[in-house]
Parts: sequence; structure tokens; C-alpha cells
Amino acid sequence: MSAAPRTARGTRTRAKLLAAAETVFASVGYHDASIVKITEAAEVGLGTFYLYFQGKQAIFDEVVEDLNRRVRHAMTEAAKSAGNRLEAERAGFKAFFRFTAQHPALYRIVRQAEFVSPGALRMHYTRIVNGYIEGLKAAQATGEVRPMDPDVAAWALMGIGELIGMRWVLWEDDTGAQPVPREVPDHVFEEMMQFIERALAPGQPHGTEGQPHG
Repeated sequence: MSAAPRTARGTRTRAKLLAAAETVFASVGYHDASIVKITEAAEVGLGTFYLYFQGKQAIFDEVVEDLNRRVRHAMTEAAKSAGNRLEAERAGFKAFFRFTAQHPALYRIVRQAEFVSPGALRMHYTRIVNGYIEGLKAAQATGEVRPMDPDVAAWALMGIGELIGMRWVLWEDDTGAQPVPREVPDHVFEEMMQFIERALAPGQPHGTEGQPHG
């Protein structure tokens, strides 16, 4: 648990601690991180930390939640101007990859959560998926996407974005150079979107593909 700041100065201090914790967890990992390292990076006193967070686990969970909130906001804002669901998918994925290129800590910290905070890991993915499910249900109701199980489709779509981003945003390039966060190449993005658009596009009712007509 963490305490809410009572003043504007407190809000700024808490934000500095979160930003510092994001950097420390991403750079050295949860187990090598320490509250001392976080407070030094934030340039605040050690005692100040405990005004806002109970310990390292508490601030780690808060960092995961903060990253989750920010990436969902980026995706939602990008998709607002889309004319239909397929355009919204394109805009949302572009925003997701842009965010991960600018904030590679998202991947690094969420991966750590699998081992140090399974609850935070589940929260991260579930909140993203829940938004997907609602969007797919609405698109199905208007005939913008084909009939499907929105729960399965949402998890599949998130898996695509997760692994494409990890491969082309975080991993080293084909020359074996050190990994440098970067945008997903255009040809990779277009290939991915063709795959997604074909999977979602309205057409034959689900389960009738390949059945004889007559």
C-alpha cells in the first residue's frame, strides 16, 4: 500500500520517487534494486520514502500500475480519432510501440513482475485485455469485425503486440549490435496489421469457412 500525498509538493516528491524507481528497476532489476538506490536517484531523503511507500515491493507494484495506466492512456487517445475498429487497432498498436520505444522499462519491469509480483503482472495484462474485449464487443455489434469470442481474440491481439514489440523494439538488430529501443520497422508493422485485419475483418460467419455452398 502507498500513502496519497497531502500537498502539491508531496505529489511532486512521490512522482520523483516513482520515476526513479522505474529507472532503477529497469536498469538493475528488482533484486539488485534498493530503497537507497531509489531515493538517491530521486534526490530525496531515505526517510521521505516511507512517507509514501511501505517498502520496495509496494513501490514496484505502483510502478507497474503507473506504466500500465500510461500505456493504456496512450493507446486509447490514439484510437479516439479512428473511424472504425480496424483503424482503431492500427492507431492503438502504433501508440503502443511508440510508448515502448520511449519507455523500454515497460517490458523490463513487467517481465520481472512474473517472478516478484504475480498479482501486478496479472493486473497489467487484465486491464489491457478488458479494454480490448469491450472494444471488440462494440465492433461486433455494429458489424465492423467478424463474429468471434472477444475474450480469446483480445488475448491473442495482446500477445501479438507483446512479442512483436519485444523482438523489434527491444532486441538487438540483425547485426548483433547492442539492443537500443527503437520503433517497429514499417514493413514489420504493415505485415502485422495485414494479419490482424484479415483475422478481424467481417466476412463469412465464424465456423462456416470452407463449407460447401448450395
